[in-house]
Amino acid sequence: QVQVAESGGGLVQAGGSLRLSCAASRSIFSINAMSWYRQAPGKQRELVAGISSGGSTNYADSVKGRFTISRDNAKNTVYLQMNSLKPEDTAVYYCVVTSGGIYNYWGQGTQVTVSS
Repeated sequence: QVQVAESGGGLVQAGGSLRLSCAASRSIFSINAMSWYRQAPGKQRELVAGISSGGSTNYADSVKGRFTISRDNAKNTVYLQMNSLKPEDTAVYYCVVTSGGIYNYWGQGTQVTVSS
């Protein structure tokens, strides 16, 4: 049973935009934070953006002003709007859903490739 599923990745030219979506299964209760991480080839996984159940957000410095995270609690869904994409944004993007403040559910990831 897939509990966290990302969609919306793809290939885009530098300067373009993509919107990632992540839907969490209804079987996950007491969802707190929802976050996006990414991992580029040969690099460590890093936090891109996070959003609390109350709507507070935080971003990596490298994406501030370009990416926007939002969520729809009624749909158990989190989004990542990515604008002004750069080649260095190329990575596999992962959605993480935190339940009960303790359990982290990871999606399988979606590839984002930005060509120069």
